[in-house]
Parts: sequence; structure tokens; C-alpha cells
Amino acid sequence: MTTDTAPLLDCVERLTGNAPTWTVLWLHGLGADGNDFVPIVPDLVRPGWPALRFLFPHAPVRPITCNGGMRMRGWYDIIDLSADNLFNRADEAGVLQSVAQVEALIAREAERGIPPERVILAGFSQGGAVTLATGMRRTTPLAGLIALSTYVPAMHKAEAAFASGAERQPLFMAHGRFDPVVPFGAGEQSCALMQRLGFQVEWKQYPMQHQVCMEEIRDLGDWMQTLFAGATR
Repeated sequence: MTTDTAPLLDCVERLTGNAPTWTVLWLHGLGADGNDFVPIVPDLVRPGWPALRFLFPHAPVRPITCNGGMRMRGWYDIIDLSADNLFNRADEAGVLQSVAQVEALIAREAERGIPPERVILAGFSQGGAVTLATGMRRTTPLAGLIALSTYVPAMHKAEAAFASGAERQPLFMAHGRFDPVVPFGAGEQSCALMQRLGFQVEWKQYPMQHQVCMEEIRDLGDWMQTLFAGATR
């Protein structure tokens, strides 16, 4: 997918050390902005990790149909919030636009000296959906994908969009069992689909709703520790 015309999104940027050698690109959920997950950095990062550049982009402001057309930050429009329409709730054109914008940020990181194999793409809820949509289209694998409390958008078309080789990207998925926004079953089905496509998925579930918990942050830190250790071998 070409990203030549995709505008670069404004981002909140945090460094964990001088001259970062890895980037964590983290996409927020609907109605939030890039500041939403900045507080996770000190809880997640561990001694001995390489210097990281955390990028938290702000999604564009757009009308959201299911919220009465209210304008807010979102990676795509949501037409229908009903559970029966879960996998078709995402505006597909909006998803692809966001994928292109994420790809533009990944390309900029390469220009700044951090290649795709040292970029971790993460997202929560809507941001996680864009993470999965981006990851399954990648012909050059990223270091890893993180998808929290989310689902595969347009699941019925996902296999057609899958790029051979994308399955080489390690994938961490987690979900709350009592999530009232993105039902737990949607996370399970999305995990199963990614596994069918060949992804090695680390799947975690927690007794929570549509949120992130400390146990989840610890598990994610363990997973990232493995990524960094594998890259240095």
C-alpha cells in the first residue's frame, strides 16, 4: 500500500533514553487522543531494555455515526454498535485511511534510523483494530503487534487482505472477560482468525471491562522482554 499521500499525524513523543533504537507506535481508542496511554510508559518499561521512542499519534477528528454524528477523534467511523454487527461495525474506507497514516509514520521512523523490524505497533480498541488491519497487510514484518480489547475489522474480508509473510510478526492480544464495548467473544474469534492465518499469538484474558489492568501491563512487559532478548541473540 502506498503512503505517499497519507498526511503525517501529530504525535505525542516520549523517549526512554538517548538515541533510541526501537519505536513503539501506540494507537488510542475512540474519543481519546495520543495522551491517553502516555502514563503507561513508566509502568511498562523495564531496566535493561534498549532505548525506546514511544509515539502516540492523535487520530483525526471525524463524525461518529453511532454517537449521533458527534465529532471526535477516531480511526474510523462506527455505524452500528450492536453485537450482531460487530465485525461490520467499522467503516472500511476509514480503516484503510488509518492504515495508510500508520504506514506513513512507520516510513518516517525508517528515515529516522529505526527500521520496521524494530518497530512495535500497538493499539487499544479502535486502535487495536487498525493495528491488526495494518499488521495483516505488511509484506515487511514489524518487530511485533499488540492488540488490546479489540477485534479484526471486516473479518469476512480479512483473509483476502492478508499478505503472505505477515504471519512472521509476533502478536500479543488481550481482552477483558466482562467487556461491554467489544464483547469478549469478538476478541476470541479475532484471535482464532489470526492463528488460522499463521500468526503466533500470545492470548491473555482478564477479569475486567473495556480497560487495561496492571496484570496485563506486566504480561505485556514479559512479552516485550522476549522480543528484545530475541533481537539481541
